[in-house]
Amino acid sequence: MSLTDSRMTRAPGATGSAATAGAPAPSGVPGTTTQLTSARRGRRIVGAVILGTRAAHASRAALKAAAAWTARTVRPAGVLVVAAATVGLALGVAFGWMEWIVAGSIALLLLLMCVPFLFGARSYDVDLVLAHERVVAGSAVTGDIVVRNDSRRVALPGRVDIPVGAGLVEFGVPLLRPGQALSHPLEIPALRRGILSVGPATTVRSDPVGLLRREHAFDDVHELYVHPRTVAIPSTSAGLIRDLEGSPTRRLVDSDMSFHAIREYAPGDSRRQVHWKSTAKTGRLMVRQYEESRRSRMAVVLSVADAEYADADEFELAVSSAASLGLRAMHDAREVDIVTGAEIPRVVRGRLRAIRHIPTASRRVMLDGFSGVDVIANTMAIADVCRLAAEANERLSIAFVVVGSQVPLARLRQSALGFPADTAVVAVVCDERAHPRMRSLPGLTVLTVGTLDDLSGLLVRGATS
Repeated sequence: MSLTDSRMTRAPGATGSAATAGAPAPSGVPGTTTQLTSARRGRRIVGAVILGTRAAHASRAALKAAAAWTARTVRPAGVLVVAAATVGLALGVAFGWMEWIVAGSIALLLLLMCVPFLFGARSYDVDLVLAHERVVAGSAVTGDIVVRNDSRRVALPGRVDIPVGAGLVEFGVPLLRPGQALSHPLEIPALRRGILSVGPATTVRSDPVGLLRREHAFDDVHELYVHPRTVAIPSTSAGLIRDLEGSPTRRLVDSDMSFHAIREYAPGDSRRQVHWKSTAKTGRLMVRQYEESRRSRMAVVLSVADAEYADADEFELAVSSAASLGLRAMHDAREVDIVTGAEIPRVVRGRLRAIRHIPTASRRVMLDGFSGVDVIANTMAIADVCRLAAEANERLSIAFVVVGSQVPLARLRQSALGFPADTAVVAVVCDERAHPRMRSLPGLTVLTVGTLDDLSGLLVRGATS
């Protein structure tokens, strides 16, 4: 009896020990319950941190959007009114100053009365149409603006602003009924050469006092190309190019189109060039000799260095002169290459050489390229540009170098030396203060033009002489 009682008392102890060592502990064990609570608390902390971070980002974005909206909407006068309302009410309530409370209340009321004038800024539909997207410098641009009320409510009077380059064209829009449209002619005054962006049209809503302002810009933007002025140059102005098939040079070859002379046969000459009548007369084998003919290829080199021009008008004269020469070459179906200097970073100036080619696929493309030409402060001198232009073009018949009045004659001669010896070089010096004249120097012809019309007369005079 005692033995049985002893075993029975040890059995629960053995069972509890085995459960603790091997079998999983029940859910009521204090250690297991503590671990689960720690894991859940950690997940809650991480989730709270994530939510807080997202809320901080959302708040920061909302504050930025609110600040941007306030900067666009509240005008400087509106900022003063808001400050007066805030300071007046704060000081009036804090110290019991009735005058400040009245001033703050009036400022706040005025601000609230201006808010309804901002409604309906997006109710307009604006169509912008230009009569021409390519015009000549000095010409005006016309077009039409159609404003339509697409909403179901009456649109209050407003204003439409149209940016034109650095300028602005604006006109008022009266009250429009639902579905009503208004067409207004657009007139842009005479423009200078360049590439301008017209648009986007922007509807403007503002209160009569000028405290608040709301704008809505449309996506319609037009690129307006203002081409340089050009002058008609007669076909004979090329002077040194006699036909479209090719221009004979001083280089002698064994086979070509322009006959030069008859000489005695030398080993290696083709038998097809044997002149049999001369051979019969002299008793020695004689062959024909020709002058090499080159296709009429012309280069127009335009200086764009700021230091080589006296003012902006002189540069415009140079651009117009170069464009006129390019148009004449394309009209005569000649190959032409138009080259200008390219912008070079100041840190590598003197170690880097670069030029820019204006495309000549068609007249419109070429004039579009001239519209985007502008003076450059960091670029190569005209002599270096001519040297690169000669390296990029083989067998040039004639080269026109268009420069400003600040280029001395010695530098023009240096520029002419950059071309091959059999290339005729004509320098066009643009100087509005000088009289038109022509000078012939060894290997160089210098034309000085004061106006664009002088170019045609001087080239005709050079061709006839």
